[in-house]
Amino acid sequence: MNSIRASLVAMLVATFTLVSFLASLNSYQSSMIAAETLLDGRLQHASDVLQIVGRIDSADMLIQQQNEDFAFQVWRDDNILLQSRGSPQSVINDLVPGFRYANFAGYRWRTLTSYSSDGHWFIVAERADLRHMLAEKLVLESILPLLLWLPIAAILTWVLVGWGLRPLRDLSRQINRRRSDDLQSIEYFNAPTELLPLISSTNSLLARLSASFEREKHFAAHAAHELRTPLSVLKVHLHNLAQELPSGHSGLAHADRGVDRMHHLVEQILDLNRTNPDVIQANFDELDLHALAQRVTAAAWPAFSQKDQTLSLSGDSVIMTGDEVMLETLLQNLLDNAGKYTPGGGEVIVFVGRVANCARIQVEDTGPGVAVDERPRVFERFYRASGTREGTETGSGLGMAIVQHIVQLHGASISLGDSSLGSGLSVTVDFPTSSPVATAL
Repeated sequence: MNSIRASLVAMLVATFTLVSFLASLNSYQSSMIAAETLLDGRLQHASDVLQIVGRIDSADMLIQQQNEDFAFQVWRDDNILLQSRGSPQSVINDLVPGFRYANFAGYRWRTLTSYSSDGHWFIVAERADLRHMLAEKLVLESILPLLLWLPIAAILTWVLVGWGLRPLRDLSRQINRRRSDDLQSIEYFNAPTELLPLISSTNSLLARLSASFEREKHFAAHAAHELRTPLSVLKVHLHNLAQELPSGHSGLAHADRGVDRMHHLVEQILDLNRTNPDVIQANFDELDLHALAQRVTAAAWPAFSQKDQTLSLSGDSVIMTGDEVMLETLLQNLLDNAGKYTPGGGEVIVFVGRVANCARIQVEDTGPGVAVDERPRVFERFYRASGTREGTETGSGLGMAIVQHIVQLHGASISLGDSSLGSGLSVTVDFPTSSPVATAL
């Protein structure tokens, strides 16, 4: 994962290193020139001393010395009067006043030739390699601390860049603390100039999302409400038409089923809109979940009995905090799904009671079940599992989406598994027995 902080630190440290290198290179060149001048001054001083002590005619023209990195000669009229040990018998360099370089004794030497008014030539020489080593040592000793400070500079840069990115982290925390239904504009006081385009773009996106959600919500609600009236009129006309047609007319039966399916779909769309956790204002009260389940299963029993299905309820009383109407809708949808896809003569069992610290609703059936890889998609709107598409029952594909809305509203959890009845699906919903998370909405 790319990191702005790491990228900034890398670029800043690289820039600092490059600038330091160029500055060090320039400093190295300047220091070498300064060191060369300094050492030439020392060589000039040695020449001055030699001129003081060398204006003598000595029988011993060889000076015994221990310092082999320095050499000198005194010449007059093509005769060598004085020389250091290790210097050649020939003249070290041309007898021309000034600084030059010469090679002898296997080394390169920096030389200074001076001429006195009394006809003496004085030549002093110093090994160039040793001069360069000394100069480089002085320069490197001045540059080395700068190199050693690079890691410390990188750490300081990391800390300072992190401090500079603090407004971005503050903005991220502010957005993360928002509820899912809060699409109001972001207010960030004294925001840095660099963050203003990001805040403006985010606010523009939130405004578009809010408008889109409002349009979707109003469209679904209004469309469902508007469909109720023509459906009611259509049912009346079908009833009147039934009086004129022979009993058991197949076309009329198909029309009745189609209208019933349409009516069911409209009611499901309205339920989906009413149970949306982002917009619902739930009414949470203390209730007995088992007593609620008794009412819902008793109301659903005739439909199960008509299909020769067995419906049973087990468990015991469990007190929890929730919205009674929403919980009835949840259980109705679970029973509707179970009854719809359980074949005639099948069985549906409902358990409601306390399990650990939760209030549990569990509905199991003997239908075709849902494949494991399809179970996460069951909660998508209008999605129907492949195992349920071949049967005569055709649902709207909204029942489990409504169930998930109610589960989220109560801060509960839902899971799908295999039924303990040998085949079919098991749906388990666990509610907290204390005040649900959704009451904070």
